Amino acid sequence: MSYLGKKWRQLMEQKMRQKRQMAGMMQASDVASNALVKGRAVRGSSAGVRRELHGYDGPLQFTMADTNNPDGSDVITLTENNIQNHHDVGILDNDVEEEDEESTPVSPQSRTTTPADTPGVIAPDASPFIYSPTDELQGDIVGNLDSFVLQPAIQRGHYKCRITRDRKGMDRGLYPTYFLHLERDYGKKVFLLAGRKRKKSTTSNYLISTDPTDLSRGGEAFVGKLRSNLLGTQFTVYDNGSSPRSIGPRDDVKARQELAAVVYDTNVLGFKGPRKMTVIMPGMTQDHQRVQITPVDDNETLLECWRSKNMDNLIELHNKTPAWNDDTQSYVLNFHGRVTQASVKNFQIVHDSDVDYIVMQFGRIAEDVFTMDYRYPMCPLQAFAIALSSFDSKLACE
Repeated sequence: MSYLGKKWRQLMEQKMRQKRQMAGMMQASDVASNALVKGRAVRGSSAGVRRELHGYDGPLQFTMADTNNPDGSDVITLTENNIQNHHDVGILDNDVEEEDEESTPVSPQSRTTTPADTPGVIAPDASPFIYSPTDELQGDIVGNLDSFVLQPAIQRGHYKCRITRDRKGMDRGLYPTYFLHLERDYGKKVFLLAGRKRKKSTTSNYLISTDPTDLSRGGEAFVGKLRSNLLGTQFTVYDNGSSPRSIGPRDDVKARQELAAVVYDTNVLGFKGPRKMTVIMPGMTQDHQRVQITPVDDNETLLECWRSKNMDNLIELHNKTPAWNDDTQSYVLNFHGRVTQASVKNFQIVHDSDVDYIVMQFGRIAEDVFTMDYRYPMCPLQAFAIALSSFDSKLACE
């Protein structure tokens, strides 16, 4: 790397460190609490435990053996022999869920509640969306990987994942590669998805693949993509189908589906605070299958239906409003020990009918390592794409 390239990288890293120290950063409430009670004798001996956090650097690090793994943990390559049926999945350790002793903060401002029984929408019903961590199952891969990443999570399943960002290489500073792994017991991980921003695109365009070594649009492992508008405030998640405009009347090609849309509120006044997100997803049928949204023109897209308030067969989610902590001078959310560093990218996605049921959460644990958890009705591709939208630069939101 040239001298100018190294200098630019150092300036960018310094800028990111300064941003994470600003008041607008989102902190986990358990991290903020530990900072407040440092030096006091109110907590047990576990308060003095220091966490060592490491990340994987290269695109092939998911195949590393134990001797080279910085976490000292195993990473599993998916094979037919280690695919488990969801009936064999074990129960979550209750001690892990109760790691954070802080209660969930009350939102200072509540959004207008969207009725869960909107006509035509199979929204989160009362049965799977009442938050009860004691009877949750640890999510695991079922069946073929290409099919699994598009399948909604099982009800009462909790899928704990980790995203690593690789910024090494000639152009990885501007176009890093992101890897999604599903966490398993004893520190093991299994690869799910990889994504990278396309070059020479007028808008941000991320390709998502089940093969970390093949992130091309024409590759067999290509499963979906994420595309933004010019300002980077609105994103749409697609599967691997073709655009209706490019399909001829005689073409035997599958039209693409819209799997989700993400809207970030613009920050025209320059207020330094947490981001505000809206997530629009296809609704679920009575047998818990995702409604297929295949627009043939711009008036039928998820974003356009949301703008026109035509939410039939759609679900609207929002990020959970954080609480301001006067002692730490920061916004805090309860991530149940899954997030350890403050960042404007940290968020939790909920449905207005039950803000205690965390459909998805995302947060930083190291410089290039993030946790990403999701539940029903999301699938891995939807959650990963939403997380990628948080990484993208947003000129009108910062």
